[in-house]
This record gives sequence, structure tokens and C-alpha cells, in this order.
Amino acid sequence: MAKSKHMKYALIFILLFWGQSKAQVLTPESFIQMVRQNHPLAKQANILVDKAKADHKIAQGAFDPTFTFEASEKTLDGKNYYQYNNPQFKIPTQLAGIDVKSGIENNGGQYLNTQITSGQSAYLGAEVPLAKGLLIDKRRAILQQAKLFINLSEQEKNQQYNELIFDAYNQYWQWVSAYQLIKVYQQFFEISYNRFRLIKLGYLNGERSEADTIEAFAQMQQFKLQQVDAQVKLNNTRYELSNYLWNEQSLPVNVKEEAVPDTVQFFLWKDLKLDQLLQQIDVEAPILKSYGYKLKILAIDKKLKFQNLLPTINLKANLLNKGYNVLNGFNMPFLQNNYNWGIDIKIPLFMREGRGEFKKAQLKIDEVKYEIDLKKRTLENKVSSYFAETQLLKEQIVLMQQLVNGYNSLLRAENIRYQNGETSLFLVNSREMKYIESTEKLIGLRQKYLKASLSAEWAAGILR
Repeated sequence: MAKSKHMKYALIFILLFWGQSKAQVLTPESFIQMVRQNHPLAKQANILVDKAKADHKIAQGAFDPTFTFEASEKTLDGKNYYQYNNPQFKIPTQLAGIDVKSGIENNGGQYLNTQITSGQSAYLGAEVPLAKGLLIDKRRAILQQAKLFINLSEQEKNQQYNELIFDAYNQYWQWVSAYQLIKVYQQFFEISYNRFRLIKLGYLNGERSEADTIEAFAQMQQFKLQQVDAQVKLNNTRYELSNYLWNEQSLPVNVKEEAVPDTVQFFLWKDLKLDQLLQQIDVEAPILKSYGYKLKILAIDKKLKFQNLLPTINLKANLLNKGYNVLNGFNMPFLQNNYNWGIDIKIPLFMREGRGEFKKAQLKIDEVKYEIDLKKRTLENKVSSYFAETQLLKEQIVLMQQLVNGYNSLLRAENIRYQNGETSLFLVNSREMKYIESTEKLIGLRQKYLKASLSAEWAAGILR
């Protein structure tokens, strides 16, 4: 007898082990990792950063050195009126808006413009803004803003990740909830099926009434219907979960039917602290960081608009020399006799356009500051609200768990009484339904708790 009992336990162990080894557990960590790496929205978020880097490279192009070559010649009736050749090398710099240029000339002809040097000559000079454009100009502003747009796109990427991971986690826990429900219905269907067989056998032997047989059959059918309904929900959640799974080749992946979720974490408490979550808003919330970079971009725009309030004073100066070596014979007397220079001055008298643009730039900054205050307050309230919801749900879960335990004790006691012939099958079925209803509510509360916890982390912007 003892030997057969040990063999029975060994067989049960083997069957359980075989069932677990056949099942493929999809943990939330591995699921989310696949979402981060391969989901199209995650890849699109990365493209945001790549596009910003490409724009930064475009902005750098404004400071690329350039080579130009100008040539013209006129001949009429055998007369060489003029010939003009001027290759030039120009280097824009980020230092005070200075442009350095150097070139050589080879000019000639009977009617050459007297302002143009005849023969071979060389020059080295610079164009320098002395007022408007000295501290910043459009080229430097675009370049500085392009650098900030890279940081801004990083935060926009993090915000998209925050949204995506929240949705993915929430869908995963819905799958777990559906899986837990079908396990409950499967368990009680098997119990009711075995009970029906025994009662039917007892009825055939004249030991049970026909009413008990009908009652047992109806209960079995009820559990079967609930099991089928739960299977539909499980299939739907599995397909919806598959929407988040893609492989490295950007091909969709379906969650296999034999895959099972990690049910352990479904019953664990999240380690959430309200003060830490509120602190994370200032430190981690991508949307607030985005506003911070927008302010810096607008500050550059305001600085650029201020330049319109300044007069335009551009100085041009060149060092000249005969031949192609501009520094040949370089000394003080040489500097005093071999140069040309010029200055351009333009002063708007009313500066209405400049004052309007500058005022508008300041108003844009004020507008974003108000948005930051409003968004921060909204996020703080959301975090506090979701955190409070988690605390209330924890209390409900504890109470519901006690209720489930109580119904389970009543069900066991009712089963013992039924086996002893002290109660009816109707009361056993009623106890089972109460236990199942409370278990359904407990699973639903667990799912709500996990969603509320995720919502608090999502509002704080820490889901990545």
C-alpha cells in the first residue's frame, strides 16, 4: 500500500514537471525588453534623435569653407577690353561672426576698371560685424539650437518610450489576469465533472436522487460555459499582447498558445513611495525636460532677435600684395601701404520691427513657462491620485483576500458535510459560486492595482 502511494506521488510529480517544462514562461522583463528593442514605435522614437543629429550636421554646413572662382573676359575688334580671374577661399568662423577670406587675382586688358589691380595680386582679409551679429547671428543661432534639438529629441524619445512601456505592461497584466481566471474555471470544471460522474453513478445504483444529478450536471455546464468565455478572453489578450512583439527583422511575432505568463509577480506589492515619485517628476519626467530645452531654444531666439535692435556696422579689411604671395615683404611700412578696407552702416530709425520681434520672443518664453507650471502641477496631481488609488486598492485586496479565504473555508466545510450527508448539493454549488465570484473580484483588483501602480510611474515619467 505504501509502495503504491509513493508511486502515485512520483507519477504526479513527473506529470507536473512535464507540464511545466512543456510550457514556455514569458516573463514581463523579457517581454518588455523585446518591446524596447523591436517595436516599431520604439524604432520611430530612435529616428527622432537621428533626424535631430542630421539637422545638426546641416547647421554645421553653414561654417564649411567654400572655394569660388570667378572669371570673365571681353574681346571686340581685336581689342582685349578686360580679363579677370579671381579664385577665392572663404572660411566662416563661429568667433564673433568673423569670415576670413583669401584669394589671388590675375587681371588685364586695355579698358580694365581702374579700381581693379592690374596683373597678378593676392589678398587676405576678413569681414567683421561690430554691432549687430557680433555676439550672435542667424548661422550661430541655428547651430546652437540644433544642438539643443538633439537633447529635445532624446526627451521626446523617452516620452514615447514611457507611453509605449505603460501600454505594453498594462496589456501583459491583462493577459495574466485572463490566465488566472481560466485556471480557476478549469479547476472547478474538473471538480464539477468528477462530482457529476460520481453522482450519476450513485443515481444509477439507486443511491442518489435524480435532482442531484440534474443539479450536478447544471453546475458542470455552468463552469464549462465560464471556462469557454474565459478562454475567449485569454485568446483575445494573447493576440493583443502579440501587437507589441516584433523580431529584429521588424516582422510581427505572435505569442504562442503554449506560452504562459509569470504569475508570481502578479501577486506582489510594488515598492512605491509618493515623495520619491514626486521628486522623479523634476528629475526624470521627459515632458518637463522637453520644456526645459524649449526654453533654452527660445532664449537663443530671443538673443538673436535682440540683434535687430542694434545698428548694422560691418567692417571689411584686406591685406594686399603684388604677385601670388600675400605675405611677401611683410613689415610695418608694408601694412601701411598695402590694404583696402570699407565699412557698412545701417541704422533703423524707429526699430519697430526689431522691438516687435524681440517682444514676441519674450512672450513665447513666458508662454512656455506657464505651460511648465501647469504641466508640472498636473503631473504631481496625477501621481498623487494614482498613488492614493494604489493604497486604497491594497486595502481592498487585503479585505477581498480575507473574504476569499473565508469562502474557501466555508466551501471545504460544506463539502465535508455533503460527503457526510448533512447538506444538499445546492448549498455546495452556492458555496462554489461565492468562492469563484470573490476570486474573480480579487483577480480584478490585482489587475487594477498593477495598472494604478504603472499609471503612477507613467505620470512620473520613469517607464523606459
